[in-house]
Amino acid sequence: MAGAEALHKHLSSGVTTVARCWEVRRKDDRRLGFTDHDLDLDFDGLTFRADTGMSAAALQQGTGLSVDNSEAIGALSDASVTETDIAAGRFDGAAVTAWLVNWADVTARKVLFRGSLGEITRSGGGFSAELRGLTEMLNRPVGRVFQKPCSAVLGDQACRVDLDAPGMVTEATVLEVSDVGRVTLAMSDTFEAGWFQRGRLDVLDGDGAGLWAVLKRDVLFDDGTRAVDLWEPLRVPLLAGNRVRLVVGCDKRFETCRAKFDNLLNYQGFPDIPQEEWVMVHPTMTRNRNGGSLR
Repeated sequence: MAGAEALHKHLSSGVTTVARCWEVRRKDDRRLGFTDHDLDLDFDGLTFRADTGMSAAALQQGTGLSVDNSEAIGALSDASVTETDIAAGRFDGAAVTAWLVNWADVTARKVLFRGSLGEITRSGGGFSAELRGLTEMLNRPVGRVFQKPCSAVLGDQACRVDLDAPGMVTEATVLEVSDVGRVTLAMSDTFEAGWFQRGRLDVLDGDGAGLWAVLKRDVLFDDGTRAVDLWEPLRVPLLAGNRVRLVVGCDKRFETCRAKFDNLLNYQGFPDIPQEEWVMVHPTMTRNRNGGSLR
């Protein structure tokens, strides 16, 4: 008998032994299980722990396209949800699945909710997390934007730049971190100044392993060391000796796509789109009257 059918039969019996379970899958693929039962439950290769104080407010779900929402409440602990991990953003956008489970026979269960974690607040040794349903995705804009800069993300399916190719990624060691967000690095590879500007820094080890930041500036010094400025500081500070990975940057310009990446065929911008004043321009007022681009 299928799990949902078995659970329905159990609920129809009039005497029930049910509990709620939640799986939280973070973006680093770490899975955490919680239950409001007084004993741990095991299924789907995961232990749903009962000692976390995890509970959920009433789940609101509709049959239309309105956004489903709920709230999860729990206690901060060293073993599961920690103050440090929340502050570091490791739970931001984590996938959530909630079940109604017969704790006497965990094969009898039904999925009540699928979605993701939204805003997380902390107070008094506990946390409160907004649960956002799958229809939350309907709030995001879709479609192409007609603009001169490229709309693709470097390396995605639209861009198709191979980030595993030589010169796209390199590793470095942190030498020093300043108060203003500048990170001084030592690396064996040599790249021109600005090569990683608008790129990404991934933390490979230490307390911040798995976190990343966007690079605002990339400076090369005469002694071979390199400094990068972060747009926003990491939520877990970098320390001297930490290993990081630098990913090449792209400023989304037509010329950069051609000269730096040789990827012009996949450029996702519109470099020859007319300016706003083009409707007011008389042919005798243009700089070039050869039938080409107005640039």
